[in-house]
Amino acid sequence: MTCGKKLNWHELIPVFSFLYLKGRCAGCKTRISKQYPIVEFLTGLFFAGLFLKFENLFFLSTGAFSITMAFYATMFSLLMVIAVYDLRHKIIPDSLVLVLAILSFIGLFLFAGFGFYPHIPSVWEFLSGIIVAAPFAIFWLVSKGKWMGLGDAKLMVGIGWMLGLSRALSGVVLAFWIGAIFGVVLMIFSKKKYTAKSEIPFAPFLVLGSVLAFLFELHLFPLNF
Repeated sequence: MTCGKKLNWHELIPVFSFLYLKGRCAGCKTRISKQYPIVEFLTGLFFAGLFLKFENLFFLSTGAFSITMAFYATMFSLLMVIAVYDLRHKIIPDSLVLVLAILSFIGLFLFAGFGFYPHIPSVWEFLSGIIVAAPFAIFWLVSKGKWMGLGDAKLMVGIGWMLGLSRALSGVVLAFWIGAIFGVVLMIFSKKKYTAKSEIPFAPFLVLGSVLAFLFELHLFPLNF
């Protein structure tokens, strides 16, 4: 972005190109942000997790596996973009959460827990996004945006539809646990730069908790409707 150099193919290989270039632009030698290899590595890790989750489907039906993998890889990529954007700018773009919600709603009719499976969703599947998002919206309304941003509530609509009620609730609980641990560690090692009143973006924790709940089929609150 500094010199506008057109990158060659070997400078576009995720993670490895960053290491090969030693973290600097090949043109002007400006340092490249570590954000790029970290995001690339995590995204690759998520994709590998998706393959392991649906590997049985791979051997049963290559077509169904390809559709399933393409859909959830797109969803995970969207979640990654949302997490990084919120981390850098402390805001979640409405356009991204809208796309996530639309795709998640379509996915209700096309995917079940084991992969591609066209079907009519249950009433609870329809309501899962609204139910999971409602507490976040209430927190935002009651606190007038001090406890929780409205963007988090919008994000949870798509996550709720994508994960279903049980996994989505598990992801939320994980997000609060991970967020609390991260906050405490940050306050301890930040030399009083961060306090209990400091604003910390919550979308990255929601995304991480949701991804873990999805990949590992976490059902901390087994709900049978």
